[in-house]
Amino acid sequence: MNYLFLLLAFLIGVTNIIQSGVNSQLRISVQSPLLASVISFITGLVGISLCYLVFDKNPAPTLNTLGQISWWKWTGGVLGAFYVLVVVLVVRDLGSANMVCLIIAGQMLATILIDHYGWVGFPVHSINTWRVVGMALIAGGVYLVLKN
Repeated sequence: MNYLFLLLAFLIGVTNIIQSGVNSQLRISVQSPLLASVISFITGLVGISLCYLVFDKNPAPTLNTLGQISWWKWTGGVLGAFYVLVVVLVVRDLGSANMVCLIIAGQMLATILIDHYGWVGFPVHSINTWRVVGMALIAGGVYLVLKN
């Protein structure tokens, strides 16, 4: 197993909750969850565009190639925007731990189904007893964290 990838995946979790707090504070400053989300995506676009220009040495695809990409493959940005907007809307009311627990529970349920059916290009990994037990443990953990 690639330990760098494990570390990077862990850092996603760390930076994700920091991003939630930063964007929540931005929402307060600009007095709009939509504008805060737009600003978040603009700064992200600038940052990732610079990385692309500096580090990616592959030739850009042609307009013809881009036009042949299935419609659903273009929805990642919209899904990301939904995520950021909802986080900006709910994190202050739910609290970071409650929000993250619910996000992880939703992710795990979705991944079990996506893996089982092989949706969106993932290899098939059938639902089995261990996955169901793992999901039940996650649900129990969410319940315990949400219980105040």
